[in-house]
Amino acid sequence: MKRIDVTLPAMGEGITDATITRWLVSVGDQVDEDTPIVEIATDKVDSEIPAPLAGRIAAIEFKEGDVAQVGQVIAIMEVEGKDTHASHQPEIDKIANKIPGVEQIKQATSAETPGADFSNIYLSPLVKSIIKQENISKEEMETLKGTGLGGRITKEDMLQFLSNRKPQNVTETMTSPIASKEMTSHHAPSQKGEQNGGENEFEIVPMDRMRKLIAGHMVMSKQTSPHVTSFIDVDLTNIVKWRDKNKVDFQRKEGQKLTYTPIFFEAIAKAIKEFPGINASVDGDNVLIKKRINIGMATALPSGNLIVPVIKNAERLNITGLAIAINDLAERARTNKLLPDEIQGGTFTVTNLGAFDTLAGTPIINQPQVAILAIGAIKKVPVVIEAAEGDSIGIRSVAILSLAYDHRVVDGALGGMFLKRIKNLLEQFDPNRVL
Repeated sequence: MKRIDVTLPAMGEGITDATITRWLVSVGDQVDEDTPIVEIATDKVDSEIPAPLAGRIAAIEFKEGDVAQVGQVIAIMEVEGKDTHASHQPEIDKIANKIPGVEQIKQATSAETPGADFSNIYLSPLVKSIIKQENISKEEMETLKGTGLGGRITKEDMLQFLSNRKPQNVTETMTSPIASKEMTSHHAPSQKGEQNGGENEFEIVPMDRMRKLIAGHMVMSKQTSPHVTSFIDVDLTNIVKWRDKNKVDFQRKEGQKLTYTPIFFEAIAKAIKEFPGINASVDGDNVLIKKRINIGMATALPSGNLIVPVIKNAERLNITGLAIAINDLAERARTNKLLPDEIQGGTFTVTNLGAFDTLAGTPIINQPQVAILAIGAIKKVPVVIEAAEGDSIGIRSVAILSLAYDHRVVDGALGGMFLKRIKNLLEQFDPNRVL
């Protein structure tokens, strides 16, 4: 028998480490080639690493919750062969290609993160953002020695540098969002909390990995985009009646639930085609108008966290196609089975507040997009109905839509016209439409 190292494989530029979330095997277990042995989590997506060869698990080098760097040995296997201990790199290199969606990670990260020319060392997007936010000079960067794989500068290197920065910068560093968040976490009160009369005043619940990512993304979005939110109410009575009439047949024919979401997505995609300035991102002084309409749908997870799978080319799908795609992505999001490519490439985001009976909200833009639409709960309300013979009051099904947009590039006129167009498309929905 020979022993081989199972290392954490490279999974694309910008991904330098991963958290070991769950071991699927124990020391002594026999596994076949391609059998998943461990679950890992990166800032892109959660994945499984399969065994490169058939054999026995001889050792596990990391505990659950530990963070491993790309290239580090996470397990040792005994396989058929001479009695040696080698990295068996050809087989290890195959691991990355066996992880679902890794190729998409590589393509997406290499496209979005070309790197920076600081001492010829690759800098991740997070490190770049710290450099920009903390106004770190090139001369200061040249004094840094990276501790990551291949000498890369990691987030921890940057935080250590900031904590030791020269005195005149201490105040600025301590009050920065990134540094203060990290430093606070190292000086948190005890798990028992503050004492007051012998009773705990609070319970400390550490953020999990996903919550930290969400928190950082939300803070970054508010710091990046001047948010403006516009509201409009929409009479959805015809849509409610149409769905009630068709949902049973749709379930029988398609094996899918017919929700309101695909109806909204269809209208939104049509409105985006008419107002492409909403379907954009900002690159310095340039506005990048996206030709594809990829609508992200904010999805609540059982853990309480949030993920945004993306419907690609939404304008090409009818209500049936949208319903199938939405139901599929939502289900796989809740069961942690999304591929990396399915949470990337969004150009516009929709969040449904109605699921929690919320009437309206002010959503935060999903960077680098420039707008996000929130859909409130559908409620029966008394409405003034205008007619040629005079006004009357009727009971109608109404929802409030709220559009948050980046005022750097989207003015109130564009935001208002886009929102009104969605309203008109929904209110003009044909109640006799045939699926």
